[in-house]
Amino acid sequence: MARIDTQQFLKDLNDLRKIGAYKTGVHRPTYSPQDMESRHWLVEKLAACGLEASIDGIGNVYGRHKGPGPHLLVGSHIESQNQAGWLDGALGVVAGVALARAGLPVDVCAFADEEGHFEGGFLGSRSIIGELSEEEIDRSRSRNDGQPLREALAAAGLAGKPRMQLEPGRHKGFFEMHIEQGTNLESQGLRVGVVTGIVAIWQWLIRFEGQQDHAGGTTMAERKDAGLSAVRLLSAIDQEFPRVCGERSTWTTGRIVLEPGAPSIIPGSAEVLFQFRDVAVPVLERMEQTLRRLVQESNRREKCPATLTQKSRATPAICDPAMMAALEAAAQDLAPGAWTRMPSGAGHDAQYIAKRMPAAMLFTPSIGGISHHWAEDTKEEDLALCCEVLGSAAERFLSA
Repeated sequence: MARIDTQQFLKDLNDLRKIGAYKTGVHRPTYSPQDMESRHWLVEKLAACGLEASIDGIGNVYGRHKGPGPHLLVGSHIESQNQAGWLDGALGVVAGVALARAGLPVDVCAFADEEGHFEGGFLGSRSIIGELSEEEIDRSRSRNDGQPLREALAAAGLAGKPRMQLEPGRHKGFFEMHIEQGTNLESQGLRVGVVTGIVAIWQWLIRFEGQQDHAGGTTMAERKDAGLSAVRLLSAIDQEFPRVCGERSTWTTGRIVLEPGAPSIIPGSAEVLFQFRDVAVPVLERMEQTLRRLVQESNRREKCPATLTQKSRATPAICDPAMMAALEAAAQDLAPGAWTRMPSGAGHDAQYIAKRMPAAMLFTPSIGGISHHWAEDTKEEDLALCCEVLGSAAERFLSA
């Protein structure tokens, strides 16, 4: 049995959080100096574990095991959301380092831009499976400041480097360890979550066309207020979606932009970014049908017509049954009665890697369910336990 050095694992996590430290969290946006410092730090860690380590042209850090297989791929991401948590992503990468240090035949990868600082998102995991084109790289801009992706890659020292691809047939499967980013485990007093599937996110742009006009001189009966039309549609969605959604479905209005956005001007247009998530395609399809029906009803009722455009339509990723069984057996051995099966409400690199090989995920509890915020945290004893569960599951799956 491979022995996981949990003390060194925790030290590595705490050393990594010093890079780009922000309050009790980190600020490491993709390709920033702090992000690149963390990638070079990781290269050194992987090399110290005996792996062949490199950074490719999209920023993926990859440590390749030198010995015979069968091999596993283990990893996640190490950039962060802005002024966010120290564990989101980093946990899965450092867990991979711990498995490599224990002598398991694993390749370790930190995929670039899972957090979507650049248009398109999941740049690293999509690149490594061959689903990121040069044309998309040319088009992509930073969501933070509009910087072209090509410029960011050049500033990070990555211009001209080749982008690696996964080697067909090399890996028996992919494991990703992650914080839950919710309260399910903590609220039940549980310490380990075996993920059953990763939700798909369906993104939409809803645009309303009204009439910009004077806020004092235009009577209420005359107005074509795009902002009010948007708010009324969103209220209708929130009333109707509970009738068609699944048990763990979510929906979010991430942005509302009113033009021209001045206090004394009636908004002439409104743009809404809206998304919903679920792990089951039939549920997603019901939610889409309901959304389209509500937009039609809005257009019959309102003075400001709405147009609905789908921006992205991901596919849910169901975790591999054999890999889940290995995680469950390890959890029962190391945390009897303190684990559960659960879906992932967030998107992860694993959903893209699952297109090329079996994949599974393991969740640790999140204190207060907080994530994407610098207060994000998990008890060290839970971090250590889940790393041991991951190591044990990896051994079981490799030997099956």
